[in-house]
This record gives sequence, structure tokens and C-alpha cells, in this order.
Amino acid sequence: MKMRVVRAALLSLAMAGLAICGAAPGHAQMGQRVSATTIPTAQLIQPAELNKLLKGPASARPLVLQVGSHMLFEEAHIAGSEYAGPGATADGLNVLRARVKSLPHSKFIVIYCGCCPWTKCPNMGPAYQELHAMGFTRVKALYLADNFGADWVSQGYATTHGQ
Repeated sequence: MKMRVVRAALLSLAMAGLAICGAAPGHAQMGQRVSATTIPTAQLIQPAELNKLLKGPASARPLVLQVGSHMLFEEAHIAGSEYAGPGATADGLNVLRARVKSLPHSKFIVIYCGCCPWTKCPNMGPAYQELHAMGFTRVKALYLADNFGADWVSQGYATTHGQ
């Protein structure tokens, strides 16, 4: 029974991600289309590594921000993460800027989306670029190769459903 619930949740996340990624061309007109693949490899963090950090001492835990769709965040998100607006939109970047504005530039921040495969994600590149431009020096991007459901939820990592 539990496997059916997990499969249903993963299917729901995958469908939401496909719908979100299908909308990606709309923001290309805004000049914000920056591929996730432009994020330097050294700035990527793997799911297992982030999961380990989140289980460690509070002083070593990063601020985790979801920079994808609000619908995806409401469906499921990394336990303790905050929604920071979709990185692919001007409004989303405004939400991100407002959230981090008062933080020291040395704050450890991890951003993630997981709406679709990494190579197609419309949100990570712009969000990473914005934080870098603001002067943040400890930003990591959670590398979700396929999507949030497959690369985080199905691995059994701490997830919160609903908001």
C-alpha cells in the first residue's frame, strides 16, 4: 500500500514537472533564459551530500531555497526548504532577491528546482546567476538529473508534502 502512495506521489510530481517545463519558452522572450548547464560543476551539490548536511549540526546546514514552481513546492519539497519564486520569471527573481537581501554574502545557500531534467530546467540558471551577481559566495545548486521526484523523493530523503 505504501509503495502505491509513493508511486502516485512520484507520478504526480513528474506530471507537474512536465507541465511546468512545457511552459519554459514563454520566459525566453524576457531575456532570462539561462540554462542550468551554465552553472559551474564545482558549484553543484549532489542529493546524497545535501541530505547528509541537513541531518548534521544546525550550524552547518545551508539555507535551502526552492526556485521552481509554487505548484511543485506545494506538492512536495525538501523538508525545511523555503519557496523563493520561480527563477525563470522576473517576479520570481524579485521574490528571491527579497528573501536573501538581508543575509550576509557568506551565507551558505542551496537552490533547487527539480521541475524536469537538469538540461531543460528554466529556473536554476537564472536563480544561480542572480545570487552570484548579488555577491553571494557560498551558493550551491542541487543537481537533480531527472526531477525532484526521481532524484530526491524516491531516494527516501526528508520531504514535506503540502505547505
